Amino acid sequence: MFNTLTDSFKNAIGKVRFHDDEKALKKALTELKKSLLKSDVHHKVVKELISTVEKDTKSAGIGKDNFMLSLQNELVRILTAPGKQGFVFASRPPTVVLMSGLQGSGKTTTTGKLATMLKEQKKKKVLIVAADLQRLGAVEQLRQITEQIGVDLVADESATPDDVVKRGLKKAQDELYDVVLIDTAGRLAIDDELMSELKRIRDLATPDEIFYVADAMTGMDAVRTAQTFNEKIGITGVILSKFDADSKGGVALGIAHQIAVPLRFIGSGEKMPDLEPFIPERITGRLMGEGDIEGLAERTAGVIDEKSAKRVGQKIKKGTFNFNDFLEQMEQMKKLGSMKSLLGMIPGMGNLSKQLGDIDLENSKELVHIKAMISSMTPKERENPDIINNSRRRRIALGSGLSHVEVNRVFKQFKSASKMAKKLSGKGGMRQMKEVMKKMEGGGGFPGIPR
Repeated sequence: MFNTLTDSFKNAIGKVRFHDDEKALKKALTELKKSLLKSDVHHKVVKELISTVEKDTKSAGIGKDNFMLSLQNELVRILTAPGKQGFVFASRPPTVVLMSGLQGSGKTTTTGKLATMLKEQKKKKVLIVAADLQRLGAVEQLRQITEQIGVDLVADESATPDDVVKRGLKKAQDELYDVVLIDTAGRLAIDDELMSELKRIRDLATPDEIFYVADAMTGMDAVRTAQTFNEKIGITGVILSKFDADSKGGVALGIAHQIAVPLRFIGSGEKMPDLEPFIPERITGRLMGEGDIEGLAERTAGVIDEKSAKRVGQKIKKGTFNFNDFLEQMEQMKKLGSMKSLLGMIPGMGNLSKQLGDIDLENSKELVHIKAMISSMTPKERENPDIINNSRRRRIALGSGLSHVEVNRVFKQFKSASKMAKKLSGKGGMRQMKEVMKKMEGGGGFPGIPR
């Protein structure tokens, strides 16, 4: 997700190899400046960053460590704006959040992603209110999203936005919801009618937060529109949507600094779990290639069942991991979101995320085949793969629509993976895992993935 920017910082740091080499520092800063401008970072932000880093590095003594420390400190400062970070709950529930943004910014989808995060990671009872009655299909889109993620919805296309909001707030109070997310109308451009409606709903709902959803793909326009919304209705945070599709990523580096409103979340993929809190210190770590282990732990802790993980770990050690366990683990992994955003949080896994980033844990051809194959097994066969002989494999192939050769290949892969997992879970397993990762990161690639 931050690959382009991270590469720019790594290249710049790599040029400052010796102490007191002012020529190398100047060259590093010049190349960094060009890279940042190409990556859509605002010219004023770039100028400020380069000037401060140069001054601080010279003051501390030119050298790789001082240059890196200065760059890190300046990134944290630029990414930090006065206000809250992540999601902050009101002292008395429900926490009411007004979701605003232009049409096409991904506001409705982002509302669903935020609800998913609150439900799965924070274990909160969430209600979504469909107050966007301008865009055709907006309410139906929310219906589909809320059914998918298992969150309640208040919607009525025949009512006014004000009535729907009133009804939603009453339901939230009466039925003790923790959070209310109000999806408001957008327009293709900012106009007086849009702002009047948003002000009216703001005054009616008295929200604890007003989030503006900005489309990262629009580059500098995202900063300008966020600024206008802040001036017109007052926003408490920005959510940057479609950030995974923005190869440059520079807009994230300046938006909070320029509008003096914190960037609260970034959309890191297409799936509902693909929303990450924007914590300046953590994001700086990722920009510098250090990953975000704390963020990864938070994300997995809310989704992966600890008892289940422990039980599966014991089964792997004993060599009794079966197809039921495999399906269970896949269902949990789906809740974590895209592989790209997860790998970006692991230190030193930047190159690997480029290789594996587009793997779909739910819809890949290989996994669809495996699921079809497992569905064609008896409960006893799922529980004990060792009893599956050739005649059983032929029956499974027929039931799943796969060839006997394909079924045999999957069985071979499953057994190899189980043996590898057992080996890695034993003594010296972590050392072996690190060696495998090092090979993949260093250019050996991941088996089966083209470079």
